[in-house]
Amino acid sequence: MLTCKIGVVLAAIGVAVCGAVAPARAFEGSVSKKEQEPSPLQQFQTGARAYMAGDKASAVSSLIDAAKRGHAVAQWKLGRMYAEGDGVEKDDVKAFDYFSQVANAHADDAPDTMQSRFVANAFVALGNYYLDGISGTPIRADPSRAREMFSYAASYFGDPDAQYNLARMYLDQKSGRDARQAARWLGLAANKGQREAQAVLGHMLFNGVDIPRQAARGLMWLSLAKASAGPGDKWISDLYAEAMAEASADDQEKAQDYVAAWNKDRD
Repeated sequence: MLTCKIGVVLAAIGVAVCGAVAPARAFEGSVSKKEQEPSPLQQFQTGARAYMAGDKASAVSSLIDAAKRGHAVAQWKLGRMYAEGDGVEKDDVKAFDYFSQVANAHADDAPDTMQSRFVANAFVALGNYYLDGISGTPIRADPSRAREMFSYAASYFGDPDAQYNLARMYLDQKSGRDARQAARWLGLAANKGQREAQAVLGHMLFNGVDIPRQAARGLMWLSLAKASAGPGDKWISDLYAEAMAEASADDQEKAQDYVAAWNKDRD
């Protein structure tokens, strides 16, 4: 009977590596070459451990072996590595191909599994490629296709990054602006802690941009976004600072109460 327990948690890849205990053999004898060959999971584990150890050349080799045999997370990780030039030469076409393999094979995966978040992220990555296209390749900008990618990941998988990207498309005049639809998707993503969605929704609510103004509620979202903002999120800090400079003392107090209640609900 196979058993699986959580082994090394690989933060950079975002999955837990499980090791299977090999079943006892009823009869001793020679082991075939096929039986000696590591499984796709084992190849992925080897690649993941090499990646965490900083040996990215070995990691790529093992991940490619796993990806060729259909391991979805290996395909996704290779997509991310080629998209970012992480341990390999940056190659958006290869990244696009790996993300496509994941999306094509796993679009119908159950949305509540660990693997589903990688599948959803692959759809988001494809959507971003379709927004601008890949220069010098047959992959052209296709906003309609981008919206399909974001919409599927946003609705079927409930992915907050997809929801945010879909909302941004609804705010884009070229894509047919619909601020109410944008606010709806921003709200879904914001409630899952997506800081960019929190910032944009907060800005819209605080200033009454195309939706009824709710200054205190908007300041709440901006406060939450700023609390989780990183070094590359100066625009979030700027939006927060602008709102704080204009907010009344009453709005600031209410916003603090909203933030406390929001955080309490998530404890």
